[in-house]
Amino acid sequence: MNKAELLYSGKAKSVYYTDQPDYLILEFRDDTSAFDGKKKAALARKGQVNNQFNAFVMEKLTAAGIPTHFERRLSAHESLVKNLTMLPVECVVRNRAAGSLVRRLGVKEGQTLTPPVFEFFLKDDPLGDPMINDSHILTFGWANQGQIDQMKALTLAANRVLVDLFSAGNMILVDYKLEFGMFKGELILGDEFSPDGCRLWDSETLEKMDKDRFRQDLGNVIEAYEEVGRRIGVQFD
Repeated sequence: MNKAELLYSGKAKSVYYTDQPDYLILEFRDDTSAFDGKKKAALARKGQVNNQFNAFVMEKLTAAGIPTHFERRLSAHESLVKNLTMLPVECVVRNRAAGSLVRRLGVKEGQTLTPPVFEFFLKDDPLGDPMINDSHILTFGWANQGQIDQMKALTLAANRVLVDLFSAGNMILVDYKLEFGMFKGELILGDEFSPDGCRLWDSETLEKMDKDRFRQDLGNVIEAYEEVGRRIGVQFD
């Protein structure tokens, strides 16, 4: 598998073509950002930690019957993934109230949400990733009804797996986002799952162990990511 030209470079990851059109190389960089790119930094070891963390979680989801684009880790910072045609929506599940939900609805941070709240957002950085609904998605052709239903079902199925996984490590999975794409007619999970794209709190102290440590200048960002990984069984290199 040979790495070819750059396809796309985002805020924290780069994607490269390979000599096989069905596969891409996903590179996790040490870059991090928040507030739609207004706050940026490079954090040592972040790319390596997130690459290994993502591989572990994707393998857990695959074992639970949730199809993903992940194939295997190639190096400290790189993984081989299927070449998906991504749908331009983000699927967000909220098990506890935090972040934008608290600001929008005035509910108390940490409130348990039963059943979990599911939300769609349009993946569009210049617009600030606005919240959308099924009607928007259908009207503007971002996905069809079958894809909408399947994204919801797979995201909520993943939630059951992930809540249990982090609970076993004495952590609360507060919320997270997933993205999906099409591969040879099948809708499967793409992008990544790491502390960059979710909120995780210690079950006893409610200490934040995710990207909020960067957003709120709490310090020890990567140390917290590594602690999360160790608690769920990641054996970091």
